[in-house]
Amino acid sequence: MSGAHKDDILDSVRTYHQQFETKPFVPGSTPILVSGAVLNEDDRVAMVEAALDLRIAAGHFARKFEFAFGRKIGVRKVHLTNSGSSANLLALTALTSPLLEDRRLQPGDEVITVAAGFPTTVNPILQNGLVPVFVDIDLSTHNTSLEKITAAIGPKTKAIMIAHALGNPFPVAEVRELCDEHDLFLVEDNCDAVGTTYQGHNTGTFGDLSTVSFYPAHHITMGEGGAVMTDNVVLARIIESLRDWGRDCWCEPGEDDRCHLRFKQQMGTLPQGYDHKYIFSHVGYNLKATDSQAALGLSQLKRLDDFTAKRKHNFRRLRDGLDGIEGLHLPEPTPGSDPSWFGFPMTVAEDAPFARRELVDFLDLRKIGTRLLFAGNLTRHPAYQERNYRIVGDLTNSDVIAERTLWVGVYPGITDEMIDYVVESIHEFVKRARG
Repeated sequence: MSGAHKDDILDSVRTYHQQFETKPFVPGSTPILVSGAVLNEDDRVAMVEAALDLRIAAGHFARKFEFAFGRKIGVRKVHLTNSGSSANLLALTALTSPLLEDRRLQPGDEVITVAAGFPTTVNPILQNGLVPVFVDIDLSTHNTSLEKITAAIGPKTKAIMIAHALGNPFPVAEVRELCDEHDLFLVEDNCDAVGTTYQGHNTGTFGDLSTVSFYPAHHITMGEGGAVMTDNVVLARIIESLRDWGRDCWCEPGEDDRCHLRFKQQMGTLPQGYDHKYIFSHVGYNLKATDSQAALGLSQLKRLDDFTAKRKHNFRRLRDGLDGIEGLHLPEPTPGSDPSWFGFPMTVAEDAPFARRELVDFLDLRKIGTRLLFAGNLTRHPAYQERNYRIVGDLTNSDVIAERTLWVGVYPGITDEMIDYVVESIHEFVKRARG
């Protein structure tokens, strides 16, 4: 295809996109979603361009995104995956690699985490034959504390794996120091917190490994997609192997003999000179993303700062508008942090004259979307009833989250007019409930 012909097609794509005008907001009729992708004509063009180039597997765009995202966040190595959940699986599984020798996690070792979160932060622990150790959270920040984590460390503790709650960070710098003191690995689930800073540093830069998600609900999107990040070259090598079928070779698809040792090695009990492209050093997966996804991610990445600013603005407008409201406990940022909020959580007070379900139903009638704070308390779900885990202290606040917490959206597609309608609606509901 000639360059001119391609340019004509992409110009037509822009024209096509422009016919989809944003309709005016109608209170009570226009849905106010809790999350969603904010896509523009550049995003549409990026995906079509990748299609025109027949970018059907991981390749140039994927490598370009990995480099650009790493520079943006401030990490050395980024490995793109097909989802944030896969990124979590790869990150935790990497810690079981024989390449880590005496530090590798073995079945029965313990990993400290929280019960009030999303299951894909915890599931990799169980899937690797390890034992989750659950600690409780705070009702203002929705994160656990350094004190609770410290109390949970035992002789079998080998790692900590925790997510930043709805974009609000746990005290990750202090937890990093704790891990260094006790020779523990830290896996930082940053899927809900891209753009958040703690003590002036981006979240996602504190862990031995950290993860992100590019699902449409998240801070930038590829449709599906995720990534594992690290500054540790050994861990990066393990992640790449596990993601790419478990192979030992690090050549890109279609590339041969980068190491100049393709037929010159003897590994395992294989014959001398066995093709390195087909030598496997880990029991791995195929969890790669595609170039079409990465092309969209590159386009979205250009607007990450704007998206982050809009999330912060929407959160502050909600927080100011609801300040002092009776019957609802409102969120607070973790001290020392500047969150790129994923959502706006609220907890119904124990003595409130209304229940969470009543508020959810009222907002639903007004087309205002709500969600619960993910699993609430994972230990109460059927999937975990017969699983091996340990609880340190109690999970009182995790139960409160399960029974009385909800959140509304702050994503960049929500306008000031929508935020004001949400605030007005919540005030009206509380006023009615209080008589």
